[in-house]
Amino acid sequence: MVGERKLSLFGIFNTVILICVAIATIYPIIYITAVSLSDTASVIQGKVFLWPKGINLDAYKDVLMDKKIPRAYFNTIYYTALGTVINLFFTSIAAYPLSRPNFFGRKFWMFAIVITMFLQPGIIPNFLIVQQLGLIDSVWALVLPNAIWTFELIILKSFYENMSDQIREAAVIDGASELRILFNIVIPLSKPALASIGLFYFIGHWNSFFIPMIYLNDQTMYPLQVVLRGMLIFSDGNGSGLVDAAALAPQAKKNATIVLAMIPVLMIYPFAQKYFAKGVMLGSEKG
Repeated sequence: MVGERKLSLFGIFNTVILICVAIATIYPIIYITAVSLSDTASVIQGKVFLWPKGINLDAYKDVLMDKKIPRAYFNTIYYTALGTVINLFFTSIAAYPLSRPNFFGRKFWMFAIVITMFLQPGIIPNFLIVQQLGLIDSVWALVLPNAIWTFELIILKSFYENMSDQIREAAVIDGASELRILFNIVIPLSKPALASIGLFYFIGHWNSFFIPMIYLNDQTMYPLQVVLRGMLIFSDGNGSGLVDAAALAPQAKKNATIVLAMIPVLMIYPFAQKYFAKGVMLGSEKG
C-alpha cells in the first residue's frame, strides 16, 4: 500500500509538471497563430488571447507578396537541406572508426573531439579562417565549419559500439572492406540513430541566424531567421519594409512570418520523433 501510494503521488506530481510544461510550450504557438489570423483592430486593442478575432488573412498575403520573405524561405530550405545532408554524411563516417576498439589513437582522437565542447576558439578565429578560405558570402561558410557536431558524433559513436559484431565479422570473412561494411551494413542498420541526430541537425540549421549574420553580407542570401530577426527588432518601420504598412498591425505581420517559419518543423517533427525512443532502445542493448 505504501509503495502504491508513493507511486500514485509521483504519478500525480509528474502529470501536473508535464501539463504545465505542455501549456508553456503550446500557448505561444496558439497565441502567435491567433494574432496572425486576427483583424487589425482586435490586434491593436489587445483583444486576441487564444482565438482569432475576425479571421483576416491579409497578413499572410502581405508577407508572401514581399520579395524578401519567399527568397529568405527558399534560402533557409536550401541551407538546411544541404547542411543536414553534409552533417549526416561526415558524422556517419567519423563515428565509425571511433567506435572500433582497435582504431589507432582512438582515445586521443576522442579526447581531442570532446574537448571542443568545452574550449571554443571564439568567433574571430573562426571568421578569419572562413575569410582566408574565401567562403564569405557563400553557402559553404554556413555548412562546412559545422559539418560535425560533437554531441551528435558521440551519440552515433555509442550507437555503433552497441551494434552486434556478428554481422560485421561475417562481412569480414566474406572479404568486405571497411567502407563496404560502413555503407552497406552499419549505416542502413543505424537509421533510427541517424533520424534522431538528423532532426537535431535540421532544427539547428533551420533556427540558425547568428552564423549567417556573421558570414553573409549579401542580403539576398539571408535566411528566414535573419529576416525575421530584423522584423522583430526594427518594428518601427525603419529596418524592414514589412512593418511599415499602416493597413495591417505590425504584430500580425511578424506573427504571420513566425507561423510560416514554424510550418516545416511542425510537419517534420511528428514523423521523425518516433525514432527517438527506438534509437535509444537500440543503442542501449547489445545485439
